[in-house]
Amino acid sequence: MISKTKKGVAFLSTFPPRACGIATYTTDLINAIASKFEESYRLIPIPIVDNNTSQDDGPLGKLDILNPLSFDNILQNILCDLDIKLICVEHEFGLFLGQEAKFISFLSDLNAAQLATVVTFHTVLPAPDRTMLEHVSAIAYHCSQIIVMTQGSADILIHNYKIPTSKITVIAHGTHLAPAKDKYAILEYFNLVGKKVLSTFGLLGPSKSIETTLYALPSIIEQNPNVIFLVLGMTHPNLLRIDGESYRNELEAIVDEFGISAHVRFINEFLSTEDLLAYLSITDVYLFTSKDPLQAVSGTFSYALSSGCPIISTPIPHVKEVLKEDMGTIIDFQASDQLAAAVNHILDDELQLSKIHHVNLEKMVKTSWQNVAIAHVYLFELLIDKKGKMIYSIPPLNLDHIFRMSDERGFVQFADISTPDLSSGYALDDNARALIAMLHHYRLYETYEDLGLIQKYLDFIGHCMQEDNTFLNYVDIYGNFTIQNQQENLEDANGRAVWALGEVVGMANLLPERIVKLAIELMERASKHALVYFSTRSMAFTIKGLIFMKGKNYKAIIQALADRLAAMFKHESSTDWQWYESYMTYGNSVIPEAMLIAYETTGDCRYRDIACQSFDFLLSKIIVDNEVHVISNKGWSQRDQPATKTRGGEQPIDVAYTIIALDRFYKFTRDEQYKRNIRIVFEWFLGRNHIRQIVYNPITGGCFDGLEEHTININQGAESTISYLMARLKMTDYMNEPVR
Repeated sequence: MISKTKKGVAFLSTFPPRACGIATYTTDLINAIASKFEESYRLIPIPIVDNNTSQDDGPLGKLDILNPLSFDNILQNILCDLDIKLICVEHEFGLFLGQEAKFISFLSDLNAAQLATVVTFHTVLPAPDRTMLEHVSAIAYHCSQIIVMTQGSADILIHNYKIPTSKITVIAHGTHLAPAKDKYAILEYFNLVGKKVLSTFGLLGPSKSIETTLYALPSIIEQNPNVIFLVLGMTHPNLLRIDGESYRNELEAIVDEFGISAHVRFINEFLSTEDLLAYLSITDVYLFTSKDPLQAVSGTFSYALSSGCPIISTPIPHVKEVLKEDMGTIIDFQASDQLAAAVNHILDDELQLSKIHHVNLEKMVKTSWQNVAIAHVYLFELLIDKKGKMIYSIPPLNLDHIFRMSDERGFVQFADISTPDLSSGYALDDNARALIAMLHHYRLYETYEDLGLIQKYLDFIGHCMQEDNTFLNYVDIYGNFTIQNQQENLEDANGRAVWALGEVVGMANLLPERIVKLAIELMERASKHALVYFSTRSMAFTIKGLIFMKGKNYKAIIQALADRLAAMFKHESSTDWQWYESYMTYGNSVIPEAMLIAYETTGDCRYRDIACQSFDFLLSKIIVDNEVHVISNKGWSQRDQPATKTRGGEQPIDVAYTIIALDRFYKFTRDEQYKRNIRIVFEWFLGRNHIRQIVYNPITGGCFDGLEEHTININQGAESTISYLMARLKMTDYMNEPVR
């Protein structure tokens, strides 16, 4: 889907190849916004340079901080670009040193031209002198909004600088979602197998106080002789220019003095994001030992947390606000003895290490660059047109997690974050869904690898069929059926298997004969029990599968099932409750969709009318103010009871089924509202939800397992991942449609 025009947003900041944290931050932010909102925004870098910076011009030139006329040139270039609606300034006091007055004048001119201006403070000093107070106050006066990265920084601006609360937005420092990596392979690559890894990273300088760790290492090594400390990062360019490698030489002298060279490795490079995340993925404990008590925020600290690393840190404001007891340990500045004790305590408890890893990943996913991009764009839209309307880009297809979760037996049921949890076994439900999804993928792309998965999932369905022609659902890692099959109602699983088998038959012209033959054989056997089940969803799934079968007996089954659903609708519905039961639970959209299919099969107008009434009623419940409110599994939706105000308990499967149904109703009715709703509902995965966070993980290709009231369930299991893929495949028909 394509918007008609793109809004221009200019970023005034440092940029690579300049080696500095703000350059990295701005690049990550721009990349994240471009990835999530590329149809809506043209993002324009304006590099800040000085005599020591080698930097190509941006589209509007570059700001030479040592040339006052450069401000005027950049201003004119901005004003001449009529697409530019907003300027985002990444601010650090040192960047504008000596040109503070000119910078204020620049902001004033932007304000006079009625251009929205956002200033992000990367440093907030808590005890300003008069000059600093006046300077920050002037910035606040002339800009539209200030962004800070912690609530502590916001409080300082409010109380110490008297900046109005309404002018301040807190958006956390962005972090990278942890990729799905083979930890052992990375350890092997870096020649670290068998090591317990401590690490720290960032531009090296005395303020990092790396010596705090070096002084602690002998005590750590005594208790953990296989420990190694990685010091990741080159010396800060400013320090290198003035003092050369004097600080690094001091550190190496300490290493030699203590005789710990076998336990310390200096990586003197400005690491790429990929390499950095690889090192963090094998880090057992991350050490943040800054001795600057005024350091407002640390990107290195945030990146380590988002990789799941347990943290031992000194108490800078950012750390005190974010790092809780279940995420790591806070020590005093330059307290080597405390650091040694904390490291040994964590390394000696493998269970605690694993627990902290999970807690940190779960707590920090909200600060992913994708979510930070959403927060920025939401603010931009409010400043530009006061509406906060956002158009999300549809991510490219990514089957990585599908293949990761599929082993020789089938699709694994659950995941530990992005790692398949083999102990959870397999389920007919998931393999049937996976079969449907991969069939749709094969129809679109005819990819050879798809056929292997299609065969695998179909064989699993065959494995689950019993001698009495019914299906069991739960299979353990060894291929045995579990006791859970006797403890749960399996009607929906049986219906879903019929749906999947029907989809295979419907693609007979594209698939190998052996696959189609097996599906027909299984379908003929399964259909003998089609009228035994009375679950609304089981009946709906069965209808969806049988439409692909030829023969009067299959049409008769569809009619019988549709009659049952029609009778249930007549019995339960009223003026203000147009549904088949006295409650709504999960996967509701499949029922009216099945009724529409029954009409298309039989021509019975009753089914069409009920389908449209019930589906429109459902949509009225779940689409409110152009946002999806999935019916929560915390109480569901009950007739004659007020809707629960509790949010959360929202499942990807409901979103997927709604999109599939909307697609069918749109193609049947050509009602444009159905088509508009397809986009609205799909964007639930991308951040159009009540906590404005992604549910689909573009890094792993998986989908988070659910949306809670304030958080995301970060496990990426079978149901959620397949549900997203089913929804995403439906979106291919609407990719080039204009957004209204």
